[in-house]
Amino acid sequence: MLDVLFETHLQSLPLLARGKVRDIYSVGDDHLLIVTTDRLSAFDVVLPDPIPGKGAVLTAVSSFWFERTRALVPNHLADVTLESVLPDPREREQVEGRAVVVRKLKALPVEAIVRGYLIGSGWKDYQASGAVCGIQLPDGLQLAAQLPEAIYTPSTKAELGDHDVNIDYARSVDLLGADLASRVRDVSLQIYTEAARYARLRGIIIADTKFEFGLGDNDGLVLIDEALTPDSSRFWPQDEYRAGISPPSFDKQFVRDYLETLDWDKTPPGPKLPEDIIQRTAEKYQQALRRLTGKGLPTM
Repeated sequence: MLDVLFETHLQSLPLLARGKVRDIYSVGDDHLLIVTTDRLSAFDVVLPDPIPGKGAVLTAVSSFWFERTRALVPNHLADVTLESVLPDPREREQVEGRAVVVRKLKALPVEAIVRGYLIGSGWKDYQASGAVCGIQLPDGLQLAAQLPEAIYTPSTKAELGDHDVNIDYARSVDLLGADLASRVRDVSLQIYTEAARYARLRGIIIADTKFEFGLGDNDGLVLIDEALTPDSSRFWPQDEYRAGISPPSFDKQFVRDYLETLDWDKTPPGPKLPEDIIQRTAEKYQQALRRLTGKGLPTM
């Protein structure tokens, strides 16, 4: 049975923030310790039931993609060991396999979303206007249809509990400036294209994904937060995909679909999840890890 971690309580480092999923601690002036817990958020609400092993899966998947995309864009991982940051073995044991030490960077005020398929809020926009975030698409596309080419549809990052807001590219230029906005767009499309090609070889369709970036030395772009995980992406099994339906997934869409059957107004507090939903969700996350990396989680 995998250990479950809903919330961390490290005494040796100052806690900076608890996000929907991650607990963030300060490490000196220049670094952070980011712990990915087993918390699950849906519709921007943190649910009361954690998903066993989820934090370890997200950490392993992100680390895998950070390594694969290193030639395309630097990332925030620091060359600092967990042992040096948490010398107390009892504290270290609490977060081992779920924690990374990263450079402290200021996140850009735009989330970089890339869509290769028409699903989620993109499908709703398309039904209403024939476009997604101002990008006109061909008529007659079905739900979950593959787009002629991947599109970049940024959003503004919401505060905890609020919903992210889709924006058009022109608004991202207002927020970032023309040069930085184009760099974010171009590298996001490049990462997605390379990752989607690799994932297809492993039987996974990456329908869409979101990236976050900060600025490093000389204002160079740095990939931060997480990369191409089941939390930040829609992963579909290639052998079960077809247009016209919402495909089964390896991500938290499974939980969203269950929650849509409930009489819940999508505001806190979130409803408790049945045990079978928890276990099936945990298995979906671990399936994604095994397919992408060829490795599962160690037994904890």
